[in-house]
Amino acid sequence: MIRVAIIGASGYTGVEAIEILLLHSAAELTYLTALPDECAHVADTFGQLRGRLDMMIEPLDLDVLSQKADVALCCLPHKVSMGFVPKLLDAGVKVIDFSADYRIKDVDVYEKFYQEHTDQDNLAHAVYGLPELFRDQIKDARLIANPGCFPTGASLAIAPLLKAGLIDVSDIIVSSVTGASGAGKNPSPVFHFPNMNENVFAYGIGAHRHMPEIEQVTSEVAGKQTTVLFQPHVASFDRGILSSVYCKPTGKVTQESLLELYNDFYSGETFVSVLTGTPKLKDVARSNYCQVFPTLSKGRIVCFSVIDNLIKGASGQAIQNMNIMFGLDETLGLK
Repeated sequence: MIRVAIIGASGYTGVEAIEILLLHSAAELTYLTALPDECAHVADTFGQLRGRLDMMIEPLDLDVLSQKADVALCCLPHKVSMGFVPKLLDAGVKVIDFSADYRIKDVDVYEKFYQEHTDQDNLAHAVYGLPELFRDQIKDARLIANPGCFPTGASLAIAPLLKAGLIDVSDIIVSSVTGASGAGKNPSPVFHFPNMNENVFAYGIGAHRHMPEIEQVTSEVAGKQTTVLFQPHVASFDRGILSSVYCKPTGKVTQESLLELYNDFYSGETFVSVLTGTPKLKDVARSNYCQVFPTLSKGRIVCFSVIDNLIKGASGQAIQNMNIMFGLDETLGLK
């Protein structure tokens, strides 16, 4: 039985991980932590867990954690995370980190979009945890950089095209719409109900910090440098991401050849479904599934994908990575 600790268990991704692990036949929750002012019985923080989980959320003690856990899900903010990850690794605990601290390999790029990087040694050994694309590397990893939600949806939407060399990698446009939970649980005027209700708007215009992450992943899949214009939007629903990706083909393609390519590429992948029509957010809500649909329009290839940002875009993908790291069926807890 894998012993699992969650650092930052009081947030949205923390409770989603708890829900999944309660259904996991080969893992058990052994330690939940949060900031001191957020520590309480887990059911007092998340009422839906009353009668289902009798645990306290405690202040983080690394010595206690290292005795109680084989793996830590680190649900901490950027910059904060890299202050704890080296100590966890030194204590022999495997880490799946939800922040951006270990996702972007180019330190200069990371520091441009975030802040100073203080753990470059572990950054060099971290594995980007998108299982459908990097499963072989994940198997032997001690530190997983759990992908961002937008990069997950965008990368899975076009990975088959990139791998086959069928698109112009210098001209990729990604337009995504996310639910309000992507901003986390801390309230802000922008996400106050009167502003969000019946509303949709763009943000991070021209400079969203997931753009270099998307370019890094797509470049690795393509085997050459890609250029991606990424524009996110937020709308008045709780959860989910719909991504529309626009690409220029480099040769002749048909609708039939696109579907054949995608079905071959994702053959055997439990959590990616190739559709023959437009995917819908409600069809993947509260699941670890991604649905994709490629099509042609006015000389371009347009690829759509939908994911739940808190599951396949965060906690579900983390558990999928954990299963692979420990040699388990990667669907455990997720189906």
